[in-house]
Amino acid sequence: MPGSRTGRPPVRRAPRRPAAPRPARENPLRALHTRAYKAWDRPLTAYYLILGGSALITVLGLVMVYSASQITALQMSLPGSYFFRKQLLAAGIGTVLLLAASRMPVRLHRALAYPILAGSVFLMILVQVPGIGMEVNGNQNWIGVGGSFQLQPSEFGKLALVLWGADLLARKQERRLLSQWKHMLVPLVPAAFMLLGLIMLGGDMGTAIILTAVLFGLLWLAGAPTRLFAGVLTVAALIGALLIRTSPNRMARLACLGATEPQPGPVDCWQAVHGIYALASGGIFGSGLGASVEKWGQLPEAHTDFIFAITGEELGLAGTLSVLALFAALGYAGIRVAGRTEDPFVRYAAGGVTTWITAQAVINIGAVLGLLPIAGVPLPLFSYGGSALLPTMFAIGLLIAFARDEPAARAALAMRQPRFGRKRDRGTQRPHRWNTMRRRATAARSSGER
Repeated sequence: MPGSRTGRPPVRRAPRRPAAPRPARENPLRALHTRAYKAWDRPLTAYYLILGGSALITVLGLVMVYSASQITALQMSLPGSYFFRKQLLAAGIGTVLLLAASRMPVRLHRALAYPILAGSVFLMILVQVPGIGMEVNGNQNWIGVGGSFQLQPSEFGKLALVLWGADLLARKQERRLLSQWKHMLVPLVPAAFMLLGLIMLGGDMGTAIILTAVLFGLLWLAGAPTRLFAGVLTVAALIGALLIRTSPNRMARLACLGATEPQPGPVDCWQAVHGIYALASGGIFGSGLGASVEKWGQLPEAHTDFIFAITGEELGLAGTLSVLALFAALGYAGIRVAGRTEDPFVRYAAGGVTTWITAQAVINIGAVLGLLPIAGVPLPLFSYGGSALLPTMFAIGLLIAFARDEPAARAALAMRQPRFGRKRDRGTQRPHRWNTMRRRATAARSSGER
């Protein structure tokens, strides 16, 4: 064996190992989509969306009420913060109602259904009593409760129909009676028509439309057959067309669809046109908070029905899209709560509340954009009006309670709130497997649920 130059035997080198194949690089967009989907599908997503979305809408609404109502208050020889202080007081009371509703058990919510319905009917009857009921903007739907405070009982009628209708349908589903059309319609539809009649006696067709939407939402969740659903819808459409045709005021509002400039004659479309002017002058980022021009007497009801137009003028397209995104998140969370639960009452109540808030927001924003007739309904949680804010915040508390009551959400909240005085043994803790309501509810839902 030949030696090396130094006389030493050559050193044998170990053979080179083949390089390990590099893992394939994951598509960053796909990885981002996967992480976003996992974060979106967590058990507490609906809970945080409802709580955070409703809080942001309410706070932004308070800011816009203060900005939009200053000129109106000064024109009425009132302090500039007059309407803001009243709305802030209503928001404080509503927060108490929201927290109370979010902590109530489901059985207590069901127990409150009949008292709220009876109280709402009684108050709506009092509205029609001379000397008790008050007329505002041509509609007699108000009761004076002392001083400058007024109460609109029809707003509480929405909450009453949701709770009572959900309890009624849940009890009938437990007894397997919803397969018969008479049990699905009676007494739900007659009671809803009674509420609608009391509301229409005062001339408030906007609230009547929202109540009708809640009724259709409950029937849809109960699995009403297409023929039955279409029949009720046809009857409601014919009654609505008759009420519009026989009222010159409602016909005038219908004639203002798509108007872009004031018209000479009895139907001038002043409010609808100046709402479009406010949105158009806002641009992308608006003219600045408090810098609206239309609120200086040009746009009627700037802090109530048309507060979305002032938002578009002062905060621009960015502000209006933010409001739309918050309502979309709130609607998605409500649908998610209704879809993942196994309790029929929770499903009907969550679906009814979601239909109520979503339909009212669509009707209000559609009227401001000139896509729908002006119905005179406020933007939920956003417009000025304590009578509308209080039952809406109680309804939001219902959604929060239902979102907290999901088994997966309840377990997640328990993991984040350890009991006082006890230490966790993380070494022996078993990994928790989230069993979401989406998987569990698939086999538990009745055949009539959609």
